[in-house]
Amino acid sequence: MNKRTILTTILSVSILMVSSCGKDFLEKNAQGELTEGEVSMSDGIEQVLLGAYGIMNGNVNGTWGNYSSAPSQWIFGEMTSDNAHKGSEPTDQPNMNALETYSANGVNDNLSTMWQVYYEGVLRANNVLKLLAVDQQGEKTVGADRAKQIAGEARMLRAHYYFYLWRVFKNIPYVDENTSTEDAKTIPNNTDVLPKIIDDLIFAKDNLPIAKINGEKGRMDQNIAKAYLGKVYLYQKKYPEALVLLKEVIAGKDIKVMPFQNNFDVLTEDGPEVVLASKHAINPDRSGDNANVGDMLSGLNGNNPVGCCGFFQPTIDLVNAYKVDNAGLPMLNNEYRTDPYKSDLGSEDSYTLNVNLRFDPRLDYTVGRRGVRYLDYGVMPGKGWVRDQAYAGPFVGIKTMIPQELFASYATADTYLTALDVNIIRLADVILMAAECHVELNQLPEALALVNSIRERAAKLPPKLTGAGVPAADYEVKPYPVFPDQEYARKAVRFERRLELAMEGHRFFDLVRWGVAKQVIESYSTFEGSLLPSYKGLVFKPTNEYFPIPQDEIDKSGGTLKQNDL
Repeated sequence: MNKRTILTTILSVSILMVSSCGKDFLEKNAQGELTEGEVSMSDGIEQVLLGAYGIMNGNVNGTWGNYSSAPSQWIFGEMTSDNAHKGSEPTDQPNMNALETYSANGVNDNLSTMWQVYYEGVLRANNVLKLLAVDQQGEKTVGADRAKQIAGEARMLRAHYYFYLWRVFKNIPYVDENTSTEDAKTIPNNTDVLPKIIDDLIFAKDNLPIAKINGEKGRMDQNIAKAYLGKVYLYQKKYPEALVLLKEVIAGKDIKVMPFQNNFDVLTEDGPEVVLASKHAINPDRSGDNANVGDMLSGLNGNNPVGCCGFFQPTIDLVNAYKVDNAGLPMLNNEYRTDPYKSDLGSEDSYTLNVNLRFDPRLDYTVGRRGVRYLDYGVMPGKGWVRDQAYAGPFVGIKTMIPQELFASYATADTYLTALDVNIIRLADVILMAAECHVELNQLPEALALVNSIRERAAKLPPKLTGAGVPAADYEVKPYPVFPDQEYARKAVRFERRLELAMEGHRFFDLVRWGVAKQVIESYSTFEGSLLPSYKGLVFKPTNEYFPIPQDEIDKSGGTLKQNDL
């Protein structure tokens, strides 16, 4: 069998493709894969590698419908936490309601999309490794150095896709480049895949270059592998091992000179704070399959420059968490829930913005609220931009939006999709993970310095303004003078992660790995439910820390895959 025949055979190995026909995820060629006649060995491997990168934006099937596989993980990482509501209205996307209220079962379409998209990513990465092995055993059309890099990129991608699957489903089958098509159909989901993810991350760390390959933004590099491996070690509570890696990523960087708002600006998103991002673009014909597809529902409702779709609304609890005390510090014991700020909820016609409330300035770079200027859309009018205030509250998100003056170049014609990248890991996240390690190792001065670097950066944010041109709040954020003990430091670091990274896909997974999800979510439900009845009485069980395996995948496996405890 000649090398072209081998190559074509590998390219024809069945891998997942999202479709409505219910085919097994190992019975179809992946969308975007190459066919015979289109490939030479070295060029073909590079192209298949690009196809593996293509899953980073969570999209394999057009634009609509890829919400749960969004790289932002807004559904599983934020909507299921105390940070965000599904938004919109109760009858829109009802299967999301079940996830938000911890009542989902295996026939929820959001679970199937998440599973299918990221397993396609896994199997595309596997195909890269198969092709590379054939080449290196034969003609070696790919040079040795580039071969190591390609393997590092593919295994880094595979680790990322598996980690996303593991966080959501926990019990998943593991398929690698050495697994045959027939064997893949009978692999159970009763083995912990985290060691395999770590193996891939270590390989990537050891074989990826320090700098981006060809300077290409979005390419995997050594820094990404270190940050990701540190993150996985943190999930395992391996604090010394995680800290070594995270400190290497932080070394030589000063977060205080990197503007917070640049992370959410399509013109400045490629700045020094980016560690790992899903890169997005609008096609020349203004179509959006390479755009930020997963966040498309987060657009505003009503009479505004976007006009759709009203999902992904910040909670009242999150907004109040940005209150500060007289020392400019967060209220770590939920004192912010006393006399809650709720914007115009219940008083739409008589509402006046109170500009004397004391808030961390990051609030108005995270949340849109009535009376405050919103990008270049004008002053946020309140109820007119919200689908159903009584259901999901009066607030809207802002981190996923772009100014209307940039629509022509950075949005689809209908403005629902934008070219705004999604940060999967940014430097502030790494710094706060390192601070967490220091706390758990009882190294409180080191943790204090890292947390305060984030807060000192936040203090530099320009004030957001009202329609009258005055600051929309009494903005203040001050550094902590001291962490008096480990428990106080732990609360401070965890609270800072919430304030800094809100609406970026981290919160639910943080609560779970800290072992506080039940306590936090049920307490939140009591508070939020007193203002929005839909969220009253939420009950969080240990089995809600992960989500059901899609029933169609269990059925297609002939019972090899077992359902998670529900």
